[in-house]
Amino acid sequence: MSDQNLTKLEIEKMRREYTMASFDISDASANPFDQFGKWFNEAVESQIIEPNSMLLGTQSDSDGPTGRMVLLKGFDYRGFVFYTNYQSKKARQLTADPRCFLHFFWKELERQVLICGTAEKVSDQESDAYFALRPKDSQISAWASNQSSTLESRQALENEFQRLAAEFTDKTVPRPPFWGGFRVSPHFFEFWQGRKSRLHDRICYDLKDGEWQKKRLSP
Repeated sequence: MSDQNLTKLEIEKMRREYTMASFDISDASANPFDQFGKWFNEAVESQIIEPNSMLLGTQSDSDGPTGRMVLLKGFDYRGFVFYTNYQSKKARQLTADPRCFLHFFWKELERQVLICGTAEKVSDQESDAYFALRPKDSQISAWASNQSSTLESRQALENEFQRLAAEFTDKTVPRPPFWGGFRVSPHFFEFWQGRKSRLHDRICYDLKDGEWQKKRLSP
């Protein structure tokens, strides 16, 4: 793409005003998990496509910071859960350094939520229970994919899937021992509501001595 084509896009002029809602510190729940639940329910009720999609940010000495989209599969006062191959790049990074962040962006509601914390594996019982809920093809794909490893070709992946599908015909697919969940236990939340003229509302929660403390940040 030439410089001229880039200029025609006029990227610097791309903008919109955020006017849908406001968010004051007095409106925020005392507990950030409760506040997240309110916003998450509103995202679901708004019929946003995959409102549980979130950016997971990790870091490592060799790769530096890395991010990818994953799906939230549960949350409570303990933290936020997602599932993956434990041999994947993100899982290896979290094992080496559990510090991470989750970021939700619900553009249809002009909202963002940032969650910083540490990750640890969920129990085998939790992973088993969730794996049993997955469609059978998704269960088989967990066995077929050696996640984050170099793949010879797409056909090789599909061949392995078909081989396993035949092997598990009329059988219950067990959870692979290398596959399971992580729970991110937060120590920081930021709830961002877009506002007119870029004067956004930013309400944060810090965990101090076991208590959540609220504050407003300048946009």
